Amino acid sequence: MFKPEWWQWVVFGLLLMTAEMLLPALLLIWIGLAAAVVGLVLLAWPELALASQIFIWAGLSVALLVFWFRFLKPRTVSTVGSSAASVVGEVGVLVNELTPHNRGQVRFQKPLLGADCWECYADSMIEAGERVRVVAIEGNYVKVEKVR
Repeated sequence: MFKPEWWQWVVFGLLLMTAEMLLPALLLIWIGLAAAVVGLVLLAWPELALASQIFIWAGLSVALLVFWFRFLKPRTVSTVGSSAASVVGEVGVLVNELTPHNRGQVRFQKPLLGADCWECYADSMIEAGERVRVVAIEGNYVKVEKVR
């Protein structure tokens, strides 16, 4: 009966991780990483049965995929493509002074609609460094007001 060596698991894992470059879905990399870990475990315990190796690989693959979809992937989701209505109410910091007659820039902690810095205007004077809230989006500009 075939019983893979430790290096075969590592090569299998590297092949899967390399295949991720051809099929970028961020699935094969986790399955390949699990296979490489099985190879390292087999290096430490060479007498591990084939069934145990496959069980460790499958379990670790599932655990890594759950970790990816549950914890890591939500952090990579951007707001590109979301509606302008979802931006109203967001708070940022004014980069330079605003008056009713000149425009400025506001910087947000997280990107809004794909950018973390937006051109803005206001109906009143606001000093640089003040916290401002988005009240409307008009074209490429956001209308802001000072946070009280």
